[in-house]
Amino acid sequence: MSMQDNNLTPELPAKEEKHDMAGGIARSYINSPITPLFLIASLLIGIFGVIFTPRQEDPQISVPMADIFVQYPGASAEQVEALVSEPLERLLKEIKGVKHVYSASTRGQSLITVQYKVGENMEDSLVNLYNKLTSNADVTPPGVSHPLIKPKGADDVPMITFTMSSDELDSSQLRLLGLDTLQALGEIKGASQGYVVGGEPREIKIKVTPEKLAGYNISLTQIGQAIHAANSELETGNMEAWQQSYKVYTGDFLRSVEDIENLIVGIQDSAPVYVRDIATVTEGDQDITKVVNFYTGPAYQGDAPSLDGRSAVTVALAKQAGMNGVSVANDAIDRINELKGIIIPDSVDISISRNYGESANNKVNNLIFKLFIATGSVSILVWFFLGWRAAVVVSIVIPSVILSTVFMAWVFNFTIDRVSLFALIFSIGILVDDAVVVLENIYRRWLMSESTDTETSIDAVSEVGNPTIIATFAVIAALMPMAFVSGMMGPYMAPIPALGSVAMVISLFAAFAFTPWLAMRIKPSMETLAKAEKKEHEQSEKMEKFFRTLLGSLLIGKAKGWGFLIAIIVAFAISIFLIYKTYVPVKLLPFDNKPDFSVVINFPEGTALPVTANLTHKLVKSLQTVEEVKTMETYVGTAAPYDFNGLVRHYYLRQQPWEADIQVHLVDKVHRDRSSHEIAEAVRNQLAEVIGDSLANIQIVEMHPAHRLHQQSLVKQVVQEAFQQFEC
Repeated sequence: MSMQDNNLTPELPAKEEKHDMAGGIARSYINSPITPLFLIASLLIGIFGVIFTPRQEDPQISVPMADIFVQYPGASAEQVEALVSEPLERLLKEIKGVKHVYSASTRGQSLITVQYKVGENMEDSLVNLYNKLTSNADVTPPGVSHPLIKPKGADDVPMITFTMSSDELDSSQLRLLGLDTLQALGEIKGASQGYVVGGEPREIKIKVTPEKLAGYNISLTQIGQAIHAANSELETGNMEAWQQSYKVYTGDFLRSVEDIENLIVGIQDSAPVYVRDIATVTEGDQDITKVVNFYTGPAYQGDAPSLDGRSAVTVALAKQAGMNGVSVANDAIDRINELKGIIIPDSVDISISRNYGESANNKVNNLIFKLFIATGSVSILVWFFLGWRAAVVVSIVIPSVILSTVFMAWVFNFTIDRVSLFALIFSIGILVDDAVVVLENIYRRWLMSESTDTETSIDAVSEVGNPTIIATFAVIAALMPMAFVSGMMGPYMAPIPALGSVAMVISLFAAFAFTPWLAMRIKPSMETLAKAEKKEHEQSEKMEKFFRTLLGSLLIGKAKGWGFLIAIIVAFAISIFLIYKTYVPVKLLPFDNKPDFSVVINFPEGTALPVTANLTHKLVKSLQTVEEVKTMETYVGTAAPYDFNGLVRHYYLRQQPWEADIQVHLVDKVHRDRSSHEIAEAVRNQLAEVIGDSLANIQIVEMHPAHRLHQQSLVKQVVQEAFQQFEC
């Protein structure tokens, strides 16, 4: 046995023990049949990640927020504030994780908004909120209603909206059609809450004749109680007969005008008094309290133009948290197309008035395209300096690293968004650096030893292994502080340190495992290596000559040296001055070229609905002169489907007749020369002339380029007027 051991000992590779981690990885993979399988697997799982990782415009940020509606009938605004708002504010501030508590008090009602810290779990936050309010119900005085809690979050914002308009159907019929459409859209996988804006619901009106009431000695209270009591169905017990068991119910719900007309509300002279005796009962649409219209602009190219506006309703649909917004939006559009001709008649025109899925997909695809452009540019640069074989190696290794990183984004519950893709684009220079350093040193050692054997390649990897590892982890260490940033900025920028670090670690492994394997199979000849070395020396000599001449003149000539230093100081001072004087605006993100903007209209409180509607129509006619405008929707007396800006500003509470919104949709940015911000700036002055001496106040509202990040600052800007309009 010992003799066998002695015979085996000399066969052990002596150099393997001397190699560091890089050399050990290279030795394990350089001739292994598993290496190409790993390489293919990294590409396949990356493609899987690209397909299944949710896509959206910005990173997912959890900022739980809840609106608490409380009514106190008969109390003044001061009493509501003192007896309801302030006690509940103090109470809610005790909840763990609460960052801000805001309240607004009006006559008979209070609205309290609770904002939690970034990253708090929505479900846990709501449980704590319900527990706190329920266990302290005695804080408010008698007569105060039970708090109505409505949680709000970024995923509650509708990501796709459809505007249905018609010249033949009225707004009430469109509303019924919208409700049927919303029911069908709710069956889509990943769909969340939805609602219909516009149209009047059907109702039965009872117009009481006062003279007849007095004649029959019946009060309005009696009529209300009779109708309420009759509109019910109760289970009274069971009955067995004919060998069967039956449940017995009494009463029935009121279903028609005749049912109400035949209700007995009293007795007069021993004869029953029916509702028809004292009132006129009719069925029809609810009184108009809101107006929604659809308009087209100069850039509209559809088959149903509407210059003067036509009745419309908007169907809004949000997505579930964590779902792929692009898929939900596409499925919703497919479902709408399926419903045409089935429940949606040909006389109804459907316009997609919002599609965050499309905008997110376009931005992601654009960044992915730029990602490949950057990879291609790096490959061409490597080809120019090291030859086509080295470029092929880099062109294989870098995509495998990037795709593997996208898969890890799916594993870590990140999304494919512009911040995560920016992290990959940002990392490309360092990703390619690991592979190039290893590959160039392999070529250098091959040229020195005049041999392309395996041991030389492993030694070459081992030689640069430790410096490459140190350089990679130094960059990771530089990114790590960004992972500990607090507030809204932290989770928004989290993909940069997370995915950037993951990409660098994967690229380090790929440089030690895949690069030597590829280099051994795509070998240049010794003659090619010699030519490349000669070319590199010539380039180095030229660069050395240039910088020696330049730096030598600055170091030797005092006048030139001092002049150069003063020029640098002056240039730095000028740059600071431009920022200080705001000649160069300083922003977190540049203005985005969005496909739409909105016009918010506010009249003085008490203004009638027709006055608001007339001015809104005039503003629309002015906007129709802007050549980039494609379509518009006006919402008078009701809120437009809210976006991220409207979510925090509580625009969904805008339900009064003196409030209106105009949603302006522009033609795609590839078909216009001006950005959405430039158009909005021009429109602001144009609409100001239309308003003239009117008491109305308008605002041009653009979506912030990082709308989720902008929520924190918006919360602090919510004004009193936004809260005075709500009804529980």
